[in-house]
Amino acid sequence: NLRMSSRFRQVALIGKYQTASAAGTGSRSRPALADIATLLQAQGCAVVLEAQTAANAGLTAYPTLDVEAIGRQCDLGLVVGGDGTMLGIGRKLASTGVPLIGINHGRLGFMTDIPFGSFETVLPPMLRGEYEEESRQLMRARVLRQGECVFDTLAMNDVVVHRGNTSGMVELRVEVDGHFVANQRADGLIVATPTGSTAYSLSAGGPILHPSIPGWVMAPIAPHTLSNRPVVLSSTSEVAIEIASDREAIANFDMQSLAALHQGDRIIVSRSEHSVRFLHPRGWSYFDTLRQKLHWNEGITGP
Repeated sequence: NLRMSSRFRQVALIGKYQTASAAGTGSRSRPALADIATLLQAQGCAVVLEAQTAANAGLTAYPTLDVEAIGRQCDLGLVVGGDGTMLGIGRKLASTGVPLIGINHGRLGFMTDIPFGSFETVLPPMLRGEYEEESRQLMRARVLRQGECVFDTLAMNDVVVHRGNTSGMVELRVEVDGHFVANQRADGLIVATPTGSTAYSLSAGGPILHPSIPGWVMAPIAPHTLSNRPVVLSSTSEVAIEIASDREAIANFDMQSLAALHQGDRIIVSRSEHSVRFLHPRGWSYFDTLRQKLHWNEGITGP
């Protein structure tokens, strides 16, 4: 156990806590978290629980830390839940360099890719150092109002500017690296990372970008002009989206943070200096996840 414990001495368990209640999701996740914690201890790891996770699951047998302290003190984060949980924690821990492993408790996720039923066989080799590592770039998004920054956040999936609940289209002036691209009339516009290329952008007709590509997808949502197509940009680009009409518009960042926008507001999207580190089982392939998640094999017989 010496080699294991020297690699990942202190491991944080993080569960689905954003919408969990002690009687609801928490009670279902308690045995899952407890089982994983028991395995980690058997492998020589010191286990801590993220404070909200512990409160919601009613687990009192382990020390707790808030997310900031996990970033300072832990060698690994084990995220038990779905992609939404991973998005939230990934943004918060990106600046710390703490690697994350995703254990899916529900539907298979793109980022939480280890099925809960197989954690007992999959985790021990990973804790010994047998894993594939990848890093996922984050975007930094700012909202400028009359030249002043009124909102500043990170996004792992996408930045979406859309018409909110109003009828009609929004009018957006789009620039890339200071160069005017187009005035767009649409239900909205998505700027997505490769991670986010399999989220909202995919349903708007955007391409899937392999995570190793340093690029972004800029995809219109239901554009007025059918020739307005998704564009793949370099992730070193700075995209500026200006609200050109006086209709209500809303910006979403990973579908979790909201900002109400006014005419003349500018949303500036640039590459963050931070990345999220994901660890996967040895032999993991991005295409395995795509095939399973998007059901590419269904209806086909033979090899």
